[in-house]
Amino acid sequence: MPYPLVFSGGFGQSARHPFTPLAIRCLITAGPTREFFDPVRFVSNPSTGKMGFAIAAAARAAGWTVDLVAGPVALPEPAGVMLYPVVTAEEMLRQTDALFGPCDVLIMTAAVSDWRPKVVHPQKLKKDGAGLTVEFEPVPDILATLAQRRRPDQLLVGFAAETENVEANALAKLDRKGIDLVAANSVAGPDGAFGNEMNRLILLGRDGFRQPLGPATKAAVAAQLIAALAARLAAPTR
Repeated sequence: MPYPLVFSGGFGQSARHPFTPLAIRCLITAGPTREFFDPVRFVSNPSTGKMGFAIAAAARAAGWTVDLVAGPVALPEPAGVMLYPVVTAEEMLRQTDALFGPCDVLIMTAAVSDWRPKVVHPQKLKKDGAGLTVEFEPVPDILATLAQRRRPDQLLVGFAAETENVEANALAKLDRKGIDLVAANSVAGPDGAFGNEMNRLILLGRDGFRQPLGPATKAAVAAQLIAALAARLAAPTR
């Protein structure tokens, strides 16, 4: 069942430079999305949302105002954070779009399903011994959509969950999406990020910026990431 959308108003920070911790409003997405092909079956991925929730907690600990849009996860709501639960990529797009205008920092940590079944059956499909063919179509590209209407002073950060050529693929995503920074994140094998308590990121920028974060617990990596973004926001060139 889709969750109700919650809308928020406010004002960005374009007239409030230099940024101070209490003035920064951060929008974060976390967890997986689910794309149903009947009422009880769906396509998704193993994301637990732990990294995104850790980033939300770290941003709040830094004094930021935090909106967290999360797919289906089994995690407690971080203290002091406004949580907006969603299920599908379409719902995540609508909710992040509603919150994007007044935010100063967008961190797209969510592992959004890239495709959805083209046909959603209204009733549970019965197993009859025959094979099943499901045709897929792309879901909306949330990050690229938001990047098209960004303010010049907004900082946009994507995550690239990759199984091979992690840094090269992350740099390609950085250029393709039109964002400022991307966190390259390996999800390959038993040491990959999905479901683990530990993580390692490489934060990459369009200007050649490169900063490894971790390996450490996701909470520690999240704190390092927020510190790196705070330094970026405070830089006089922004």
